[in-house]
Amino acid sequence: MSHSVNDVKLITNLNINEYFNDAIHDAISHQHVRLNDETVVYIVNLLTYYTLSENIFEAEEDGLSSKPLAFIYKDALEAASNEERNAHYRKLGDTALFTSGFFAGSLERSAVGVDYFISMGGSAYGFLADTTPRTIPDRSLREVFTDLAEHFMSYVDVLTEVSESSDLVDDRDILSLYESWLETGSDYARQRLQENGVLTFPSNKKAH
Repeated sequence: MSHSVNDVKLITNLNINEYFNDAIHDAISHQHVRLNDETVVYIVNLLTYYTLSENIFEAEEDGLSSKPLAFIYKDALEAASNEERNAHYRKLGDTALFTSGFFAGSLERSAVGVDYFISMGGSAYGFLADTTPRTIPDRSLREVFTDLAEHFMSYVDVLTEVSESSDLVDDRDILSLYESWLETGSDYARQRLQENGVLTFPSNKKAH
């Protein structure tokens, strides 16, 4: 899945790190979820990093595009060292998380779907958490990867609200929200549907 650089609206803020920190905490408060503080810091830094288009897109003959997850996964499998392999898996997880949260609407209309990105991202972080105790000396970072692997959907929901509240991407319509709820069981999508009068009853709907 590739996205044209023209489809992305990157905000320009003098203190972008502080902006995302406030936006994420507002989303967490609104959704009434408890998330790991160190993971939140990691995601704030990730979003700040991705405000630079060169950190998202790669130059190709026909312009700039994002590298498909399957290609990043292939790079990880073919890595020549543990350090290189970890870097590719981390890029895979980070890209999947960012894309799932900020481009969920377009993914729902694509060939692969947002559930593919959620699965790939959670698995990538899970690999880093489970197999790299000796290759990632920073214990707190390993704990962040564990948290992201176990609560990937919760963080996607938070990023989705951040993207919508800041007008970084086009608002998803009701049909897209409903499709997201059906495919992933997203609590945030269900909440939005309830707010719009589409769902008026509690549900334990889970992803297929």
